[in-house]
Amino acid sequence: MSYSNIPPILIVFYSVHGSTRALAEAIAQGVESIGVEAILRQVPRVSDNIGQHQDSVPETGAPYVTMDDLAHCSGLALGSPTRFGNMAAPMKYFLDQTATQWLNGSLIDKPACVFTSSSSMHGGQEATLLSMQIPLLHHGMVICGLPYSNSALHTTVTGGSPYGVTHVSIDNTQTLSTDELVLARSQGERLATLARKLYKDEGKSQ
Repeated sequence: MSYSNIPPILIVFYSVHGSTRALAEAIAQGVESIGVEAILRQVPRVSDNIGQHQDSVPETGAPYVTMDDLAHCSGLALGSPTRFGNMAAPMKYFLDQTATQWLNGSLIDKPACVFTSSSSMHGGQEATLLSMQIPLLHHGMVICGLPYSNSALHTTVTGGSPYGVTHVSIDNTQTLSTDELVLARSQGERLATLARKLYKDEGKSQ
């Protein structure tokens, strides 16, 4: 596939059972459907066990995210499972390490979206999405939600939110519903479209 001449969209996620990863992959499909490259990166687990170290390379799936990935993206999608109405600790730990990017303003004016998965319909998905948006606003990013022009937002009985795409993973079901898949791809398309417009407006692309 031939991609447009803007830096890739970075999709960063933390996933335990695979549901958040499934959303990330669907968002990537949406990004690439309009000719922008998407790169998937995962966040490693954290542990409170002294002396226990995370392997530098994951056993399976996408590579671990690096700060260099952040510096060279044109947009960011950030995904975490819901933990008591908040992002999971590994995602917060990753964001807490981005002080250098905050100081140098490397993420200012780049579009960003968030996504999440929970194991129940009312597990705190929207609170989790808002919790992830806060540090992105501190970075000066442009938050990209999902407008209600997406008809699936009006009809979904599974996941879906104007704050970002979601998945309801009852019984640890990783398979996205039709509405969740449509909304995730739409989120990726919108993020990539905004990234292309903002990049062009800065005079970096013709």
